[in-house]
Amino acid sequence: MTSDNPIRWGIIGPGTIARTFADGVAHSRTGKLVAIATRNPDKPGLAEGFPGARIVNGYEALLMDKGVDAIYIATPHTGHAEWAIKAIRAGKHVLVEKPIALSAYDAEAIYYEAKKAGVFAGEAFMYRVHPQTEKLVELVKSGVIGEVRIIRSSFGFSMGTYKPEHRLFANETAGGGILDVGGYPVSMARLIAGAAAGKPFLDPEKVSGVAHLGQSGVDEWASAVLKFPNEIIAEVSCSIMAQQDNVLRIIGSQGRIEVKDFWFASGHKGGVGKIEIFRNGEQETVEVKEDRWLYSFEADAAGDAIRAGEQEFRSPGMSWTDSVNNLKVLDQWRASVGLEYGVEKAAKRTRNIAGGVVRRGNSIPQRQIPGISKPASVVTLGFEFFPNFAAASLTLDTFYEAGGNVFDTAFVYGGGKTESIFGDWHTSRQVPREEIVLIGKGAHSPLCYPDVISRQLDQSLNRLKTDYVDIYFMHRDNTDVPVGEFVDAMDAEVKRGRIRGIFGGSNWTRERFDEAIAYAKKNGKQAPAALSNNFSLAEMLDPIWAGCVTASDDEWKRWLNEKQIPNFAWSSQGRGFFTDRAGRDKRDDEEIVRCWYSDRNFERRDRAIALAKELGRHPIHIALAYVIAQPFPVIPLIGPRTIAELEDSLSALDIKLTVEQVKWLES
Repeated sequence: MTSDNPIRWGIIGPGTIARTFADGVAHSRTGKLVAIATRNPDKPGLAEGFPGARIVNGYEALLMDKGVDAIYIATPHTGHAEWAIKAIRAGKHVLVEKPIALSAYDAEAIYYEAKKAGVFAGEAFMYRVHPQTEKLVELVKSGVIGEVRIIRSSFGFSMGTYKPEHRLFANETAGGGILDVGGYPVSMARLIAGAAAGKPFLDPEKVSGVAHLGQSGVDEWASAVLKFPNEIIAEVSCSIMAQQDNVLRIIGSQGRIEVKDFWFASGHKGGVGKIEIFRNGEQETVEVKEDRWLYSFEADAAGDAIRAGEQEFRSPGMSWTDSVNNLKVLDQWRASVGLEYGVEKAAKRTRNIAGGVVRRGNSIPQRQIPGISKPASVVTLGFEFFPNFAAASLTLDTFYEAGGNVFDTAFVYGGGKTESIFGDWHTSRQVPREEIVLIGKGAHSPLCYPDVISRQLDQSLNRLKTDYVDIYFMHRDNTDVPVGEFVDAMDAEVKRGRIRGIFGGSNWTRERFDEAIAYAKKNGKQAPAALSNNFSLAEMLDPIWAGCVTASDDEWKRWLNEKQIPNFAWSSQGRGFFTDRAGRDKRDDEEIVRCWYSDRNFERRDRAIALAKELGRHPIHIALAYVIAQPFPVIPLIGPRTIAELEDSLSALDIKLTVEQVKWLES
């Protein structure tokens, strides 16, 4: 939209903050409020609170309204991500009241949807686009107080008494101070630290928080210390049961700056904002006079971006990266104090982020794995990096909804957290167990002994909430133990019905695997029939972790082709070697340099880049397609941390490399 026509706004959630934003739109130069969506259209006061706006019955009806360009979402916190994504998918621009989502993972999902849809999406920190904030940044950059060293900021008030019926005390609506008002001092601290470094914002390298959790489990008062890379330390605090002074203090080497209630700027209906500067024993007041209404700046900042065809706020408004990283700090603050809302756990979070029932799709191709009766997706999802169920469920849902059904877990991942997350996921989504190909791994060093297998599998199955795995791997090998003892232990689990498919070794050598097969045949046992070694277009030169084995060289390829043993290949895309993180002149990433840098690998990378350019893809897509195109069964393990990373990997599955292209890449 590039015309001068007003942006036609609709609002979802007609509460107090929605009325405040409506005032802002009414006094903006770019917008017009045309509709309010409510689930209770007969509620008294709606017409008076939102004059001139149509009252729409139900949120979905607003999404379908062709007379609405942009939607402001003002539901309780727990509805932000769902309705933002639904609105985006309906082709609407969105402005979401802060916090835009409960976590950085959820926020990334919102912005990824906006990127795909080509619409504007923003988080409504109204103070960020006010002239007073711009003036404050200007003063910090000018060095008026010298070198910034300490930032102190608070946003705290007292509700007086515990009110179980109020949203701020409700665990089920993610109440408490950190999410409701803690984002303000954190976002300001990151803005000022960035200004001191000549950047739009700066992220802390360390976050340490404390809090008092009340009887409903939400934080009633909390503080955190942020340490920035430029040695600035920020002390931030928030509260819903403690009245604080709410003064922003920026302390420098030659003075300090103070701003009272910085988020309120020059006032709701305009007025004079004051920035106090203290230096050399003197006080100076910088006044920022504004006649415009506070929330009109926010409406116009969004409106200007929409008219210009831009998808995010301009600085000092919060860009997508700024917004996500602000939530990452809040995530760390909450993790420090052990604050996880009930709505983030499996018992409550039973649907996908858009509020839909999780059902298996069919866009990921399937293949038959020798020894496994059910069809399996051509890629396997590994998810050892996620901090909690809420974060992991985003990727698990998306993978399954795309048709993925092979999942890689292990006894040691996250001290058992990964297995528990998967168990919670498939039971909360009521995913039919017969549709899942589940990989379990155990007997990792130093506990790599035959008698460990059964004991660890007991715990794994309990965490996974199932009574069997489809594929089992010993996570490491111990060549001090006769291989037959390991085969006997795994064969016993097959006979018990706890391995109902195939088993084998992860990071096993060819010699050891052949020895295990020979032992099994001689003694009437089930033979190992699966491998999980590294396999990639780039040959791993040095093990990423101790005891790891790569199967990418020519001898391994001949063996795999002869045996047709399925290899569930980890680090199948070279762990960043085929991205911009690597390059002949880039040596910052010690792991990439140590494990992958060689003339031969760079020649292969060059060819992957050339082929990607020819096909209109990225080199990392070629790397994944190469693995799948082998004449022996290789099932790559992928470990995306976000929905965007997952869908980027899955986009490579439609690349069908010819035999000639595979040979050329290897050359």
